[in-house]
Amino acid sequence: MLTIDPAETPVPRMHSFLLSAVAPRPIAFASTVDRDGNANLSPFSFFNAFGSRPATLIFSPARRVRDQAVKNTLENVLEVPEVVINVVTYNMVQQANVASSEYPKGVDEFVKAGFTKLRSERVRPWRVAESPVQMECKVVEVKSMGEQGGAANLVICEVLLMHVSEKVLDNQGRIDPNKIDLVARMGQDYYCRASGAALFQVPKPLERPAIGLDGLPEAIRNSSVLTGNDLGLLANVDKIPGLENLQDVHVDELIHELQMRFGNDTESLHYHLHLMAKHLLAENRVREAWKLLLTFPTR
Repeated sequence: MLTIDPAETPVPRMHSFLLSAVAPRPIAFASTVDRDGNANLSPFSFFNAFGSRPATLIFSPARRVRDQAVKNTLENVLEVPEVVINVVTYNMVQQANVASSEYPKGVDEFVKAGFTKLRSERVRPWRVAESPVQMECKVVEVKSMGEQGGAANLVICEVLLMHVSEKVLDNQGRIDPNKIDLVARMGQDYYCRASGAALFQVPKPLERPAIGLDGLPEAIRNSSVLTGNDLGLLANVDKIPGLENLQDVHVDELIHELQMRFGNDTESLHYHLHLMAKHLLAENRVREAWKLLLTFPTR
């Protein structure tokens, strides 16, 4: 395994490894103004949410790696501690990329990238009309991490108002990931699209503690077929279900197939049993997988 010491690694190389390893990263499309009211609009992928009361966002207009220069966005939030953070969707990512060009101070990226200005309600910077979520924020603190190229400048923001387009909501009033169709930043020139086949669900063990992988039967835990993800799905229960609790689960055809094909070969039976369970888990059919695994005695 390659081991990298940041203190001994050239900044461009360290920067490249970080951006490729810590990914995908959401994009803050930050709208700011300077003390004279000139607009600036720029995307930043050093960005995330860090709390909901108060609603807290942090993004970082880091110093340029090649010449240690600071971004106009940073200069602006130091002059006028307000920002609108707009989300970036697939339909606007190419335009947002144009706004990332290093234009001279005073150039309006709204105009350069062809975005429409919306007047904000509580802060001076404009909102991006084309973005389905716009968050008006006050800047609570700007924390500098250094003056060298690549040094972070953490802009800590409190959300004052959040505007969400009804077009991206589902019938329960929640943001639908397929409707909002967000994009995220990877390393190099790569992005990813957070919708469609890229989406999958991972149920959280919030109500009761999960049994964990160490709570699985040994024959399942040490399976040569089931992966860590497979075992994680099985272990995300508060107790191993009994067959009496799985009577409504129907896997009779699979059980019959296993008995007919491998009834006289215990080793093959257990191998194909785990293989079938793996296929069920790939379809998130966890209860069916449990019933299949519990139907046959383990070694």
